[in-house]
Amino acid sequence: MITAFRLKGNWVVKGYMQVMTTVPSAEEGAALAHSITSQRLAAGVQIIGPIRSLYWWRGALRDEQEWQLVIKTTHALLVALEHHIKTNHSYETPEIIATEIAAGSADYLDWISAETQRIDAS
Repeated sequence: MITAFRLKGNWVVKGYMQVMTTVPSAEEGAALAHSITSQRLAAGVQIIGPIRSLYWWRGALRDEQEWQLVIKTTHALLVALEHHIKTNHSYETPEIIATEIAAGSADYLDWISAETQRIDAS
């Protein structure tokens, strides 16, 4: 259940999340995005890329091409979404960063609620 507070105008706050992860290929990104949305763990996923990522891994500086997934979901689904990403990701330690949506258009956030409703209700 989403608890929301209305601000002046058409803005709502509380209970919505944007989650980011990265994958090594467009194909893996599409497959992961499809599995996330088809299971109603998110209302939508955007795939951005390619991007260039520089990061430390096992003592070495890596410079890789990746694709970023931006996932729109609810706070109630974070644990299930994290489990799904870890289970279906090719990386040993996938990036999973969740940011609370501080405020958003009521219509857009209502859409997120509606499209994840089957999972939230269980």
